[in-house]
This record gives sequence, structure tokens and C-alpha cells, in this order.
Amino acid sequence: MKKIVVVGSINMDLVTICERAPRGGETLLGKKFMQIPGGKGANQAVAMGKMKSPVSMLGKIGKEGMGNILLDSMKKDGVDVSNIEYCDEATGIAKIIVEDNGQNRIIVVPGANYEVDNSYIDRHLDTIKNCDILVTQLEIPMETVKYSLKKAKEFGKTTILNPAPANKLDEEIISNSDYIIPNETELEILSGIPVTDEESVINAANILLDKGVKGLIVTLGSKGCMFISKTEKKSFPAYKVKAIDTTAAGDSFIGGFVNGLASGLTFEEAIDRGTKVAAISVTRIGAQTSIPTLEEVLNFKGE
Repeated sequence: MKKIVVVGSINMDLVTICERAPRGGETLLGKKFMQIPGGKGANQAVAMGKMKSPVSMLGKIGKEGMGNILLDSMKKDGVDVSNIEYCDEATGIAKIIVEDNGQNRIIVVPGANYEVDNSYIDRHLDTIKNCDILVTQLEIPMETVKYSLKKAKEFGKTTILNPAPANKLDEEIISNSDYIIPNETELEILSGIPVTDEESVINAANILLDKGVKGLIVTLGSKGCMFISKTEKKSFPAYKVKAIDTTAAGDSFIGGFVNGLASGLTFEEAIDRGTKVAAISVTRIGAQTSIPTLEEVLNFKGE
């Protein structure tokens, strides 16, 4: 199986379950509060680890107890955490409100994640040299994302970018990404054109393909996803499930998809695996706590 390295964020999610999110100036009573390991980078790495992929995490945490909890949790789920470093900034957190309808609202405070700089990447270049696939997102400094992708391409690695949280990207980041996996909002920001239907998804994706990307997988929530390259355009439906929390659904999809690629599945089979992982994850509360094991995914048939 191919080796994977994830360069990204490590957060503790502070989750509040409530009937609905409060309006401005309004106070509501919540139903439940939980601390759950999260962060887009760590979520994706954990999804790969639970799926039995050889995956290493590159990132930083604070020196307080919360960072150690996250470290132990990732290690338990099969992630190589030997290259994660401590720093003086506090561990990143995400404050998450989950409504009864499964929708979420998230505010991220990066903390230690913004200490993941180019010099840190330089200290761990051997990890990138020894991997086959590099995955990254946008919860660490943009310059570090750019540098990581550049170094991975210099070493001949497959590069995958999840452009979340949504942000504009310079052309070097785009051209050094073999595959970009955005949702509709992120694709709209990347391309600069409104995304409202299948035709506009394709038009927006073509803008990025013209800048050097091999392919895009555009996640469409309950509608599934679309794969778009210069030679192929194909839709993949979502599995029907009862969603109770959509937190980390996109991260779960990416983890399952990359696991499929690393396992030697065809591209279509890898997308289907990612779709199954995401479908299972939305039926459970939380980020990493919602991600299924490989056995669960292999036995999953949908409702």
C-alpha cells in the first residue's frame, strides 16, 4: 500500500448540540457539550489511519494537556505522530454548534496550527520524500501549503489539496496540486464564477484544469460528488442515510478516497469508498469520533 503524509491542522473541537443556533444577541440553552478531537488535517489522517493506510501527520500542538489528548487519540487511530512538534502557542480549537437538523456552524482559532512554517517542513522533508501521496488543506499558513506542495512535486509525489476553509489561491498552489477536492462554495471562490448547477460546476472546474490541475472532485453534500478532468466528467450519488451531524463529512470523504487510491483501487472505486466513509460519518456525532473503521466501510450498503 502506498504511504501518505498529511500536512495540516490539529484541533480540539468544542461541540455544542442544540435545537438551533442563536441569532445575534440571543441566548439559548444547549442540549449537550463535548470535547472531540478534530482539525481538518488530523481528521483526514485519522480517517486514513482507521482505514488501515500507512499515514504520517505533520503539524503542531500546544504544550498544554489538550495537545497530548489529541496526540494520543491520533496514535490510537493508527496515525504516525512521531513528527508532530510542540510549540508555545496554544493547541488549535474549533467551536462548533450542531443543530437538530444536522447542520453545523464552526469558528476555528488556529493557535499552534499557524506555527507550522516552512522551516518545520524542512525539518521533516524525509517524511515527504518517503511518502507516495501528500494531502494538505488551508488551516495552516498559506505559505506553508504552497511550500509543502512545491516540495512534494519536486520529489515526484501525488499531491491532493482540500481548499478549506474557502480562500483564493495563487497559481503556484493550483498548478502544484494534482487533485483538488472543494465543495461548491470553495469551487466558486477558487474559480471566481457562481456555482449553481452542474453546468456551472463544470465551467468553474475547467478554469482550474486550465491552470494545471489533473482533476477535481467537487463534493455536493447530499447530492454526492462530481469528478471532472480534461477527458472525463462523471457524477457519483451519495448514499442515503439519516444525517445527524455533518461535521467532518468532507474530511471523511477525503480520507476514504485517499485510502482507496493508496490501496490500489480504481479512481471510481476510491471515490465510492470516500462516499461510503462520509455517509457513515454523518450518522454520528463529532469529527474523529464519527469516522468509521475499514471493516464498517466494507460492510456498508446504505439504507
